Amino acid sequence: MAEAERIIGTPEVGDDAQPESAEPKGRRRIAALIVVAVLAYLLDLGTKMLVVAKLEHQPPIEIIGDLLKFEAVRNPGAAFGFGEAFTVIFTVIAAAVIVVIVRLARKLYSLPWAIALGLLLGGALGNLTDRIFRSPGVFRGAVVDFIAPAHFAVFNIADSAIVCGGILIVLLSFKGLDPDGTVHKD
Repeated sequence: MAEAERIIGTPEVGDDAQPESAEPKGRRRIAALIVVAVLAYLLDLGTKMLVVAKLEHQPPIEIIGDLLKFEAVRNPGAAFGFGEAFTVIFTVIAAAVIVVIVRLARKLYSLPWAIALGLLLGGALGNLTDRIFRSPGVFRGAVVDFIAPAHFAVFNIADSAIVCGGILIVLLSFKGLDPDGTVHKD
């Protein structure tokens, strides 16, 4: 019987061999990544729809005096308005980030990494949606920004999610935590 089990690939008790499809210990964190990405995306999309409907072509709304305002701005460039002529390139970069995150998700066993990648994915999808569907045209659309701190660039929820996800990834990397849940010391 033991010989038959070995032939069909069932390991015997005490056999140290692992099946080829064995996964690392723990659960995959794809669901957490998806939940965080969807929440970030929907929050970004909802706030942008509200800004376009209620704030565009209106005077800014002061939230904290001159320190923080809500002001509708269409940004064809990247952060701080740089690169307005490269909207198509930013669209391609956002699409590439999404593909990389989806591919990395197959090896994802770390909850902090799932949260970080979910924030990046939701933010990238939010700004990519603007680049595809907003004027002046497909892959050239301007991103809707509206959070305007004094002496700083105007940004949106997607930008915030991307920055927070990026900071979390840097911190996780410094701590030696990999997306597969392993910890390494360099």
